[in-house]
Amino acid sequence: MRKIALKNIVWKEGKHYVSQCLNVEVSSFGKTKKEALKNLDEALGLYFEDIKVPQITKIERPEIVSLNLRHA
Repeated sequence: MRKIALKNIVWKEGKHYVSQCLNVEVSSFGKTKKEALKNLDEALGLYFEDIKVPQITKIERPEIVSLNLRHA
């Protein structure tokens, strides 16, 4: 079994915490940060279960940047 290092983020949205993997399009949620990350770990396990050669975007030093957008 191969180990893959993944970068994940967690934030609070309403009453729940959202967890998202930055390397692949997988996310989950939970009532606590710990639960959100546990659920993300499970979702990632299911995601990689059926993929023989996963395409993983390499993320180096992610940075949170604010962007103000004007729209009609």
